[in-house]
Amino acid sequence: MGTGLPDHPDVIEAPFLTVAEVAERMRVSKMTVYRLVHSGELPAVRFGRSFRVQRGAVEDLIRAARFQAG
Repeated sequence: MGTGLPDHPDVIEAPFLTVAEVAERMRVSKMTVYRLVHSGELPAVRFGRSFRVQRGAVEDLIRAARFQAG
């Protein structure tokens, strides 16, 4: 199915992604993700000293950033 997860019915995708996971998904550096979070472009939740980003927020940002050529 292309999720990168094993095909097991008991495996649930985590609703929150780490900064490293977001950076990998967007193919940018972790610093870029931190900048997006601190600027408010990418909503995040702080757990202790770590930020977590909702999977849907990442997909929304990618969709909004798509460039339409032509």
